[in-house]
Amino acid sequence: MISKEEILKPIWYAFTALDLDRNGKVSKSQLKVLSHNLCTILKIPHNTSALEEHFKDDDEGPVSTQGYMPYLNTFILSKIQPNFDFVELNKMCWTLSAPKHINTMNLLMSEKDAFRVWCIFNFLSEDKYPLTIVTEELEYFLRKLLTAMGCSWNEGRFEDYKMHLNAKKHHLNAWELIELIDMGNFTKGINPQTVSMGINEVFQELVMDVIKQGYMMKKGHKRKNWTERWFELHLNYMSYYVSEDLVEQKGCIPLDRNCCVESMPDKDGKKNLFIIRCVEKSFEISASDKKAKQEWIQAIQDCIVRIRQGLSSAHRESRQKRRELRNRIKAEQEILENRMKQLQLANESKQAQLEALSKDLNKATARGDLEEQRRLQAQKELLEQYKRDLEQEKMARMQMEEQVIEKSNEVEQYWQRMQELEEMYLQLKQALQDEKQAKEDEEILRKLQARLLQEEENKRLELEQIHLQQQRVLSQSQKEKEELAKEREEKERALQAAQEQLESLKRQREGAEEEYMAVTKKLERASKKTKTWKHKVSKHEGLLKLVQPGGKTPSKMTNWGQAAFTESELNELEKMWQVNKNRSEEE
Repeated sequence: MISKEEILKPIWYAFTALDLDRNGKVSKSQLKVLSHNLCTILKIPHNTSALEEHFKDDDEGPVSTQGYMPYLNTFILSKIQPNFDFVELNKMCWTLSAPKHINTMNLLMSEKDAFRVWCIFNFLSEDKYPLTIVTEELEYFLRKLLTAMGCSWNEGRFEDYKMHLNAKKHHLNAWELIELIDMGNFTKGINPQTVSMGINEVFQELVMDVIKQGYMMKKGHKRKNWTERWFELHLNYMSYYVSEDLVEQKGCIPLDRNCCVESMPDKDGKKNLFIIRCVEKSFEISASDKKAKQEWIQAIQDCIVRIRQGLSSAHRESRQKRRELRNRIKAEQEILENRMKQLQLANESKQAQLEALSKDLNKATARGDLEEQRRLQAQKELLEQYKRDLEQEKMARMQMEEQVIEKSNEVEQYWQRMQELEEMYLQLKQALQDEKQAKEDEEILRKLQARLLQEEENKRLELEQIHLQQQRVLSQSQKEKEELAKEREEKERALQAAQEQLESLKRQREGAEEEYMAVTKKLERASKKTKTWKHKVSKHEGLLKLVQPGGKTPSKMTNWGQAAFTESELNELEKMWQVNKNRSEEE
């Protein structure tokens, strides 16, 4: 069954070919003609009114792919009939797009072969626009082409070409693939006719879904006569023609889950017989030899099994598996890259935190040193001020003592004078007043002395408080110094822990890198193993050659050419097949 994506690919080429200005838009008149041709080829009833309504002249300007897709999905793709001619659709789109990209005058291969390569490219290309083919699918196509031509695969030459492609970071488009085959990079020295036959063989298998083909004898239903026909086996049917040119089709054998294929004993002079039993009819067929008979029975049985399991053809299923493998590998690589980015971001974050902690520690150390210098300076200034105050107090005390001594001397002199005046009491009445005055002066002096003593006591207390305050300041400075030392030790411990955490992150990053390298090596081993098995499979498939019409001499034929087994090997395979069949019947 042809998918919607496969139908859209040639239509995309046709739309791009009509885009004359290469701005992603096509005129409405050209889209009307394209839609009419698509409806004709896809066997869809024409809905002229819907076409005119969708592309009416009220909406000015050309139409982009986004504007054309709704109409294409609604009125064409959703109404496709299952029996349309897919090759005719490709030919119509090829006719529109090929002249704009290929110069037939410079083309070495035939235009028919170029068309087949174009169809093969569309089948193998990714479902992304603009269409390109990845190197894995390119290798798959080249291997099949060389196997069909009977040539060996040159791994070194393809590796060189793949390195050249990867250096340009470029995937091939359809026209570059046609140029690659036409220039003979991988088919150098091979006959052009052989190359054409190989391209046709791959085209029949991949695009036309021909699983097996070849000449066999078929028994008629009415006349019961045996006639040679060219048979082509597809997944859901088996068609037969008059000859291999496929001009006149004589009939079709539908295959479904109710069909079965069985071997028959020789009769009517015909050998290597088998029968295909369908619901309505049974078809008796005679193969050219036992090997061909077994191969046809096995191929038809595989088709019936795939129909019962709801599977597509083998090459379509293989293409889907290759795409899923590529997507899975790509997803794993993205996960690893994201993980590496996260680890790198975490490492950078931790590094920034470490740098910030180091800067904070340096700032705290500098601030602590500055505070220590300030405290020492303040303490020094306070001590100098205290010394100056002590000197001033000492000077004031010395002056006061001199005044006291001087007053004491005056008092002694006064008392001496009083003693002299007492003896002369009568004569010195007037001196009593002076004595009284002297007493008053004495009282004032005593008070002055008491006040000076009190001030001296107060100054002494003040000096003691200043001394205590100085001791407290020194004690507080010592405590702050101890706190700064503790804070520095804590920050040093935090720095040590951060450095240990950084080492742990480095070890985690190295572990992630080792894990990434291990996964990469595992992917390389898986890729090499896949290539080895592909090589083994291609090696056992035999030489692919088309059966040429000619003489009717009996020979052992396969859909790839003449039999590649000896008679003893064929007998051994037949015995193994018979044993397996008996065992399955007993079960």
